[in-house]
Amino acid sequence: MRKDPSESSDDGAAQQGASPGYGRVSSPYDLPTERFPSATPTSGSAGQGLPHTDDELDYGDARGAGLPTEQIPAYRQSASDVPDQPTQVIGATSGASPGATAGDPSTDRLGEGDVKIGRGTLDLGLLALRLAVGGTALVHGLQKLTGMWNGPGLDGFEEVLVNSGFQQAKLLAILGAIGEVAGGALLILGLVTPLAAASVLAVMINAWAFRQIAEPGLEYFAPSGTEYETLLGVCAGVIILTGPGRISLDGRRGWATRPFIGSFAALILGVAAGVCIWIFLNGANPLI
Repeated sequence: MRKDPSESSDDGAAQQGASPGYGRVSSPYDLPTERFPSATPTSGSAGQGLPHTDDELDYGDARGAGLPTEQIPAYRQSASDVPDQPTQVIGATSGASPGATAGDPSTDRLGEGDVKIGRGTLDLGLLALRLAVGGTALVHGLQKLTGMWNGPGLDGFEEVLVNSGFQQAKLLAILGAIGEVAGGALLILGLVTPLAAASVLAVMINAWAFRQIAEPGLEYFAPSGTEYETLLGVCAGVIILTGPGRISLDGRRGWATRPFIGSFAALILGVAAGVCIWIFLNGANPLI
């Protein structure tokens, strides 16, 4: 005999009432499952269903027209924004010595982005100038210091200074001879070049004044003029201002190829030393 479903439910309810710990256990599946929107729009609905496949995610069809991808605007430089002037190369400080800045004369290293400019025959020309000036000063200094090549020696040089009106002639003869020898040798080697050239310049200033007072009036041409002393003095000053070049023992120093304030100070020192020696130890006016 077929049992009425209503009776089964009543029996289950009675059993649950009779024994709370026995019978049917509650389950999350007892609750109705939430229904997600169907991919197929229902009639009368204006919305779109959720996509279920990869094809339904294609934004190129009509289904994706409602969800466009956000476009990020890209910058495109127009022709009017391009400057007519060429790109300027700015020297970088990378690769330079610590503490050095761009364009610093104390360094001759090139950083990334720097434009290397060749020196051509400049260093060779400076070497020839140093050899000529330094060699001439060295030979004349040895004549005064040792008497070589029919030179006067220290005694003869001291006598010449006394006859020219110099005070402290003995000390001045020693300093003058040593200054020429040391300055000439250092110029040839290109070592401590600004100070070496400054010592030769100071000696040449006094030699110029000595030659000038020997003849009345301003004289220039040899043998009685001052063209020899003028030429050597000017060349010594030029070496101070230009530096000895790379072909020298000072070649790796900044002021050897890019002289600046230090070399200018050495030039002022050489001129001041020569003028002060003449003024305080002789005092004659060489321009009369």
